[in-house]
Amino acid sequence: MKAWRGILAAILATLGLFAAVGAGAAELKEGLDFRVINPPLTADKNKIEVTEFFWYGCPHCFDFEPVLAAWVKKLPADVSFRRVPAIFPNNKWMPGARLYYTLEAMNQLEKMHSEVFAGTHVERLRLDDEKIMFEWVVKKGVDAKKFSETWSSFGVQTRVQQARDLTTAAGLTGVPAVMVHGRYLALTPGDYDQLLANIDQLIARVRAEAGRK
Repeated sequence: MKAWRGILAAILATLGLFAAVGAGAAELKEGLDFRVINPPLTADKNKIEVTEFFWYGCPHCFDFEPVLAAWVKKLPADVSFRRVPAIFPNNKWMPGARLYYTLEAMNQLEKMHSEVFAGTHVERLRLDDEKIMFEWVVKKGVDAKKFSETWSSFGVQTRVQQARDLTTAAGLTGVPAVMVHGRYLALTPGDYDQLLANIDQLIARVRAEAGRK
């Protein structure tokens, strides 16, 4: 009897292994899990580039941020990550993009990125209103004069225009959205863990297409 139990346990374990392998190897479906970006957009030639498009006012982006941040910390050495504040033709999201690039130019982004999300969704502040935004960043310890100068700088205006152009070129319809190496747009399945799993598979696909190990 013990021998049969051992055999049965081995069979069940083997079946479980096959099931796990099958689930892990499930192919992504175009149109369901991802969309091909054609023509491809320029990406980092030395690394596989992952780009997140977001808007500070988006509640889904706010929920996704901590999950994404934990994932980014574990990225392999051949993958780079960047954020792009999305801007659609109506320019409604432009103030948030301008705030993002102003903070980036001031080397304040690491400190302030999550603060902006919290200010918008926890404190319920209208940070798309320039007066409210300026007063808020100063309360957070950002130098008022430098912030004002950087906000109006040519460099920030250029980055904002680039973000607007990239949003259009990627064919976005909403955020959060994640683009892999300028070739694939991961489609949000409603589950952030599943979205990141799909992105991992798209990274592996780009790696295989390039003949990388």
